Amino acid sequence: MTTRAGFVALIGEPNAGKSTLLNRMVGAKVSIVTHKVQTTRTRIRGIAIEGDAQIVFVDTPGLFRPRRRLDRAMVAAAWGGAADAEVIVLLIEAHRGITDGVRTILDTLRERVMPKQKVALAINKIDRVKAEVLLELTRQMNEAYPFVETFLISAERGHGTDRLKSWLGEVLPQGPWLYPEDQIADLPLRMIAAEMTREKLTLRLHQELPYQLTVETEHWDDRPDGSVRIDQMIYVMRDGHKGIVLGNKGETIKSISQAARAEIAAFLDRPVHLFLQVKVRENWLEDRERYDEMGLNFKDGNT
Repeated sequence: MTTRAGFVALIGEPNAGKSTLLNRMVGAKVSIVTHKVQTTRTRIRGIAIEGDAQIVFVDTPGLFRPRRRLDRAMVAAAWGGAADAEVIVLLIEAHRGITDGVRTILDTLRERVMPKQKVALAINKIDRVKAEVLLELTRQMNEAYPFVETFLISAERGHGTDRLKSWLGEVLPQGPWLYPEDQIADLPLRMIAAEMTREKLTLRLHQELPYQLTVETEHWDDRPDGSVRIDQMIYVMRDGHKGIVLGNKGETIKSISQAARAEIAAFLDRPVHLFLQVKVRENWLEDRERYDEMGLNFKDGNT
Protein backbone atom coordinates (compact mmCIF):
# COMPACT_ATOMS: atom_id res chain seq x y z
CA MET A 1 0.00 0.00 0.00
CA THR A 2 1.28 3.47 -0.91
CA THR A 3 1.08 5.74 2.11
CA ARG A 4 1.06 9.50 2.32
CA ALA A 5 1.97 11.84 5.16
CA GLY A 6 2.62 15.50 5.78
CA PHE A 7 1.89 18.65 7.74
CA VAL A 8 -1.14 20.89 7.25
CA ALA A 9 -1.06 24.33 8.92
CA LEU A 10 -4.38 25.91 9.85
CA ILE A 11 -3.97 29.69 9.90
CA GLY A 12 -6.33 32.61 10.30
CA GLU A 13 -7.43 35.37 12.61
CA PRO A 14 -8.26 34.63 16.26
CA ASN A 15 -11.64 32.88 16.62
CA ALA A 16 -11.81 31.89 12.93
CA GLY A 17 -12.53 28.31 14.05
CA LYS A 18 -9.11 26.68 13.69
CA SER A 19 -9.25 24.76 16.98
CA THR A 20 -12.83 23.60 16.30
CA LEU A 21 -11.79 22.36 12.85
CA LEU A 22 -8.72 20.60 14.24
CA ASN A 23 -10.77 18.76 16.87
CA ARG A 24 -13.32 17.68 14.24
CA MET A 25 -10.62 16.43 11.87
CA VAL A 26 -8.87 14.45 14.61
CA GLY A 27 -12.12 13.17 16.11
CA ALA A 28 -11.08 14.14 19.64
CA LYS A 29 -10.50 17.29 21.62
CA VAL A 30 -6.80 18.12 21.37
CA SER A 31 -7.06 21.92 21.16
CA ILE A 32 -8.94 24.12 23.61
CA VAL A 33 -11.92 26.03 22.30
CA THR A 34 -13.46 29.10 23.94
CA HIS A 35 -15.39 32.15 22.83
CA LYS A 36 -12.43 34.33 23.78
CA VAL A 37 -9.81 35.23 21.17
CA GLN A 38 -6.15 34.26 21.30
CA THR A 39 -6.90 31.07 23.24
CA THR A 40 -4.46 28.84 21.40
CA ARG A 41 -0.94 29.82 22.44
CA THR A 42 1.18 27.05 21.02
CA ARG A 43 1.40 25.10 17.78
CA ILE A 44 -0.74 22.07 18.58
CA ARG A 45 -0.35 19.07 16.34
CA GLY A 46 -3.38 16.88 15.90
CA ILE A 47 -3.06 13.70 13.85
CA ALA A 48 -5.80 12.34 11.59
CA ILE A 49 -5.99 9.31 9.30
CA GLU A 50 -7.71 9.63 5.93
CA GLY A 51 -7.51 6.40 3.92
CA ASP A 52 -3.82 5.66 3.40
CA ALA A 53 -2.81 9.21 4.43
CA GLN A 54 -1.71 10.51 7.81
CA ILE A 55 -2.52 14.21 8.11
CA VAL A 56 -0.60 16.08 10.80
CA PHE A 57 -2.53 19.27 11.54
CA VAL A 58 -0.75 22.24 13.06
CA ASP A 59 -3.29 24.40 14.89
CA THR A 60 -1.47 27.70 15.12
CA PRO A 61 -2.22 30.69 17.35
CA GLY A 62 -4.46 33.23 15.66
CA LEU A 63 -2.71 35.85 13.54
CA PHE A 64 -3.25 39.36 14.85
CA ARG A 65 -1.33 42.56 15.46
CA PRO A 66 0.88 41.75 18.47
CA ARG A 67 1.31 44.14 21.40
CA ARG A 68 3.04 42.18 24.16
CA ARG A 69 5.96 39.76 24.23
CA LEU A 70 3.56 36.80 24.52
CA ASP A 71 1.57 38.08 21.51
CA ARG A 72 4.72 38.40 19.41
CA ALA A 73 5.90 34.90 20.36
CA MET A 74 2.46 33.48 19.45
CA VAL A 75 2.43 35.14 16.02
CA ALA A 76 5.99 33.92 15.36
CA ALA A 77 4.88 30.39 16.29
CA ALA A 78 1.95 30.64 13.89
CA TRP A 79 4.08 31.62 10.91
CA GLY A 80 6.70 29.06 11.95
CA GLY A 81 4.02 26.36 11.78
CA ALA A 82 2.99 27.54 8.33
CA ALA A 83 6.59 27.50 7.09
CA ASP A 84 6.98 23.82 8.04
CA ALA A 85 3.81 22.63 6.30
CA GLU A 86 3.22 21.04 2.90
CA VAL A 87 -0.28 22.53 2.83
CA ILE A 88 -1.59 25.75 4.37
CA VAL A 89 -5.32 26.18 4.95
CA LEU A 90 -6.44 29.76 5.54
CA LEU A 91 -9.67 29.93 7.55
CA ILE A 92 -11.85 33.01 7.32
CA GLU A 93 -15.30 33.65 8.78
CA ALA A 94 -18.10 33.90 6.23
CA HIS A 95 -20.04 36.60 8.10
CA ARG A 96 -16.96 38.81 8.69
CA GLY A 97 -15.67 38.65 5.13
CA ILE A 98 -12.35 40.22 4.13
CA THR A 99 -11.23 42.08 7.24
CA ASP A 100 -8.07 44.14 7.64
CA GLY A 101 -6.59 41.14 9.47
CA VAL A 102 -7.34 38.84 6.52
CA ARG A 103 -5.73 41.34 4.12
CA THR A 104 -2.60 41.40 6.29
CA ILE A 105 -2.46 37.59 6.28
CA LEU A 106 -2.81 37.55 2.46
CA ASP A 107 0.05 40.04 2.14
CA THR A 108 2.25 37.87 4.37
CA LEU A 109 1.32 34.72 2.42
CA ARG A 110 2.48 36.39 -0.80
CA GLU A 111 5.85 37.03 0.84
CA ARG A 112 6.32 33.77 2.72
CA VAL A 113 4.79 30.89 0.78
CA MET A 114 7.34 28.57 -0.78
CA PRO A 115 6.90 27.35 -4.39
CA LYS A 116 6.10 23.76 -3.35
CA GLN A 117 3.52 24.71 -0.73
CA LYS A 118 -0.19 24.44 -1.54
CA VAL A 119 -2.48 27.10 -0.06
CA ALA A 120 -6.21 26.38 0.22
CA LEU A 121 -9.04 28.60 1.43
CA ALA A 122 -11.69 27.41 3.89
CA ILE A 123 -14.61 29.76 4.44
CA ASN A 124 -16.01 28.80 7.83
CA LYS A 125 -19.37 29.42 9.56
CA ILE A 126 -21.21 29.29 6.23
CA ASP A 127 -24.54 28.80 8.03
CA ARG A 128 -24.40 32.48 9.06
CA VAL A 129 -24.73 33.99 5.58
CA LYS A 130 -26.78 33.59 2.40
CA ALA A 131 -25.53 31.75 -0.69
CA GLU A 132 -25.01 34.88 -2.78
CA VAL A 133 -22.81 36.41 -0.05
CA LEU A 134 -20.72 33.23 0.00
CA LEU A 135 -20.31 33.22 -3.77
CA GLU A 136 -19.18 36.86 -3.82
CA LEU A 137 -16.75 36.29 -0.92
CA THR A 138 -15.32 33.24 -2.71
CA ARG A 139 -14.81 35.30 -5.88
CA GLN A 140 -13.15 38.20 -4.05
CA MET A 141 -10.81 35.96 -2.08
CA ASN A 142 -9.70 34.02 -5.15
CA GLU A 143 -9.08 37.29 -6.97
CA ALA A 144 -6.93 38.43 -4.06
CA TYR A 145 -4.84 35.23 -3.86
CA PRO A 146 -4.32 32.17 -6.13
CA PHE A 147 -5.74 29.47 -3.83
CA VAL A 148 -5.44 25.95 -5.23
CA GLU A 149 -8.84 25.00 -3.81
CA THR A 150 -11.71 26.62 -1.90
CA PHE A 151 -13.89 24.87 0.68
CA LEU A 152 -17.13 26.09 2.21
CA ILE A 153 -17.43 24.61 5.68
CA SER A 154 -18.95 24.74 9.13
CA ALA A 155 -16.29 23.38 11.47
CA GLU A 156 -18.78 23.32 14.34
CA ARG A 157 -21.49 21.39 12.49
CA GLY A 158 -19.25 19.38 10.19
CA HIS A 159 -20.58 20.68 6.88
CA GLY A 160 -17.95 20.36 4.13
CA THR A 161 -15.22 19.12 6.46
CA ASP A 162 -15.19 15.57 5.03
CA ARG A 163 -14.48 16.96 1.56
CA LEU A 164 -11.63 19.09 2.94
CA LYS A 165 -10.14 16.13 4.81
CA SER A 166 -10.41 13.89 1.74
CA TRP A 167 -8.67 16.48 -0.44
CA LEU A 168 -5.87 16.92 2.09
CA GLY A 169 -5.31 13.17 2.15
CA GLU A 170 -4.95 13.14 -1.64
CA VAL A 171 -2.51 16.05 -2.00
CA LEU A 172 0.01 15.15 0.72
CA PRO A 173 3.27 13.68 -0.55
CA GLN A 174 3.90 9.94 -0.64
CA GLY A 175 5.94 8.64 2.26
CA PRO A 176 5.81 6.69 5.52
CA TRP A 177 3.56 7.81 8.34
CA LEU A 178 5.23 10.13 10.83
CA TYR A 179 3.48 8.93 14.00
CA PRO A 180 2.06 5.64 15.36
CA GLU A 181 -1.39 4.85 14.01
CA ASP A 182 -3.17 5.34 17.34
CA GLN A 183 -1.56 8.65 18.28
CA ILE A 184 -3.82 11.70 17.95
CA ALA A 185 -1.56 14.51 19.20
CA ASP A 186 2.12 15.19 19.69
CA LEU A 187 1.82 17.55 22.62
CA PRO A 188 3.01 15.88 25.83
CA LEU A 189 0.08 14.66 27.94
CA ARG A 190 1.12 16.97 30.77
CA MET A 191 0.79 19.95 28.42
CA ILE A 192 -2.60 18.81 27.10
CA ALA A 193 -3.78 18.45 30.71
CA ALA A 194 -2.54 21.97 31.51
CA GLU A 195 -4.31 23.35 28.44
CA MET A 196 -7.57 21.69 29.50
CA THR A 197 -7.37 23.35 32.91
CA ARG A 198 -6.57 26.69 31.25
CA GLU A 199 -9.66 26.29 29.08
CA LYS A 200 -11.86 25.90 32.16
CA LEU A 201 -10.26 28.98 33.72
CA THR A 202 -10.82 30.95 30.51
CA LEU A 203 -14.47 29.92 30.31
CA ARG A 204 -15.14 30.69 33.98
CA LEU A 205 -13.25 33.98 34.36
CA HIS A 206 -14.17 37.18 32.58
CA GLN A 207 -12.52 40.21 30.99
CA GLU A 208 -8.74 40.32 30.73
CA LEU A 209 -7.73 37.87 33.45
CA PRO A 210 -7.47 34.75 31.23
CA TYR A 211 -4.71 36.40 29.19
CA GLN A 212 -2.73 37.11 32.34
CA LEU A 213 -2.56 33.57 33.67
CA THR A 214 -0.90 30.36 32.64
CA VAL A 215 -1.12 26.75 33.84
CA GLU A 216 1.73 24.28 34.21
CA THR A 217 1.68 20.61 35.16
CA GLU A 218 4.32 20.30 37.87
CA HIS A 219 3.96 16.62 38.83
CA TRP A 220 2.46 13.60 37.08
CA ASP A 221 2.28 10.39 39.10
CA ASP A 222 0.95 7.20 37.50
CA ARG A 223 -0.58 5.14 40.33
CA PRO A 224 -0.50 1.31 40.56
CA ASP A 225 -4.33 1.23 40.51
CA GLY A 226 -4.35 2.78 37.00
CA SER A 227 -5.25 6.27 38.15
CA VAL A 228 -3.02 9.32 37.82
CA ARG A 229 -2.30 12.16 40.25
CA ILE A 230 -1.71 15.50 38.52
CA ASP A 231 -0.45 18.57 40.36
CA GLN A 232 -0.80 21.84 38.47
CA MET A 233 0.25 25.41 39.22
CA ILE A 234 -1.77 28.40 38.02
CA TYR A 235 0.45 31.46 37.67
CA VAL A 236 -1.24 34.86 37.92
CA MET A 237 0.23 38.36 37.85
CA ARG A 238 -1.38 40.00 40.90
CA ASP A 239 -2.71 39.16 44.36
CA GLY A 240 -6.12 40.39 43.26
CA HIS A 241 -6.09 37.88 40.41
CA LYS A 242 -5.31 35.09 42.86
CA GLY A 243 -8.40 36.02 44.87
CA ILE A 244 -10.57 35.95 41.73
CA VAL A 245 -9.27 32.50 40.71
CA LEU A 246 -9.80 31.09 44.20
CA GLY A 247 -13.24 32.67 44.62
CA ASN A 248 -15.34 32.99 47.77
CA LYS A 249 -14.27 30.22 50.19
CA GLY A 250 -12.42 28.57 47.29
CA GLU A 251 -15.62 27.89 45.34
CA THR A 252 -14.31 29.09 41.96
CA ILE A 253 -11.12 27.01 41.98
CA LYS A 254 -13.12 24.01 43.20
CA SER A 255 -15.58 24.15 40.30
CA ILE A 256 -12.75 24.73 37.80
CA SER A 257 -10.87 21.75 39.24
CA GLN A 258 -13.93 19.50 38.98
CA ALA A 259 -14.58 20.49 35.36
CA ALA A 260 -10.92 20.08 34.37
CA ARG A 261 -10.60 16.75 36.16
CA ALA A 262 -13.65 15.35 34.35
CA GLU A 263 -12.32 16.43 30.95
CA ILE A 264 -8.77 15.16 31.56
CA ALA A 265 -10.14 11.83 32.85
CA ALA A 266 -12.32 11.45 29.74
CA PHE A 267 -9.37 12.25 27.47
CA LEU A 268 -7.01 9.83 29.25
CA ASP A 269 -9.76 7.23 29.81
CA ARG A 270 -8.62 6.69 33.41
CA PRO A 271 -9.37 8.11 36.88
CA VAL A 272 -7.64 11.42 37.62
CA HIS A 273 -6.79 13.07 40.94
CA LEU A 274 -6.21 16.74 40.13
CA PHE A 275 -4.69 19.22 42.57
CA LEU A 276 -4.51 22.91 41.68
CA GLN A 277 -2.53 25.67 43.35
CA VAL A 278 -2.41 29.38 42.53
CA LYS A 279 0.82 31.37 42.72
CA VAL A 280 1.43 35.07 42.07
CA ARG A 281 4.33 35.69 39.73
CA GLU A 282 4.13 39.30 38.63
CA ASN A 283 6.47 39.07 35.65
CA TRP A 284 5.62 35.65 34.26
CA LEU A 285 4.98 37.25 30.84
CA GLU A 286 8.71 38.10 30.80
CA ASP A 287 9.86 34.76 32.23
CA ARG A 288 11.76 32.52 29.79
CA GLU A 289 10.77 29.33 31.68
CA ARG A 290 7.05 30.00 31.20
CA TYR A 291 7.58 30.29 27.43
CA ASP A 292 9.56 27.05 27.36
CA GLU A 293 6.68 25.33 29.16
CA MET A 294 4.20 26.68 26.59
CA GLY A 295 6.37 25.53 23.69
CA LEU A 296 7.02 29.11 22.54
CA ASN A 297 10.35 30.74 21.74
CA PHE A 298 11.10 33.46 24.29
CA LYS A 299 13.35 35.27 21.77
CA ASP A 300 10.48 35.50 19.27
CA GLY A 301 8.80 37.86 21.72
CA ASN A 302 11.50 40.48 21.32
CA THR A 303 10.50 43.61 19.49
